[in-house]
Amino acid sequence: MSRQDLSEQITGHVASLRRYAMVLTRKPDEAEDLVQDCLTRAIAAADRWQPDSDLRAWLFRIMHNVFIDNVRKQRVRDAARPVIAEPAEPPAQPVRVELRQVLDALHALPEHYREPIVLVAINEMTYADAARVIDVPLGTFMSRLARGREALRRVVGGAKAPHLRLVS
Repeated sequence: MSRQDLSEQITGHVASLRRYAMVLTRKPDEAEDLVQDCLTRAIAAADRWQPDSDLRAWLFRIMHNVFIDNVRKQRVRDAARPVIAEPAEPPAQPVRVELRQVLDALHALPEHYREPIVLVAINEMTYADAARVIDVPLGTFMSRLARGREALRRVVGGAKAPHLRLVS
C-alpha cells in the first residue's frame, strides 16, 4: 500500500483522533497539535503499518505514545517554573454545570482509569482494540475500566447538586 493510499484511509479517522486528543489534553489548541503530531508520525511510519491490522487502533496507539511523550516533556518544563492556577468561571446553565462536574470527575481519575473509559465510552472502541491502544492485556484493561467507572460513580454521585436559581 502506498503512502497516498494510507493517507486517504487515515483521513477517515481524523474526527475520532480529534475527540480522543481533546479528552487527553483538555485544551483545543493542544488537542489540535496532538492530532497533527500523530498524523505526521503515522504518515512518516507508513511503511511500518501492516495492512492486515486495524488502522484505527494503530493511529490511537501512535496518539497515545505522542501524548505520553508530551506529558514527560511538560513535566521537565514544569519542574523549572512555578505553577499558576487559572481562575475558574462557573457555567451559566445547569446542564453545563452538570457536564463540568462529570468532566472534572473524569479528569480527576488517574490516567490509567480515565483512558479506558474514554476509549470505550467516547470513541466507541471495542475492549480488545482499546486494550491494544494502551498496550495492556484484555483482563487488565477490563479491570481498569471497571475500577474507573466505579471511581467515577463515587465522585459524581458524591457531588452536590449545584445551587442555582432559575430566572425566567
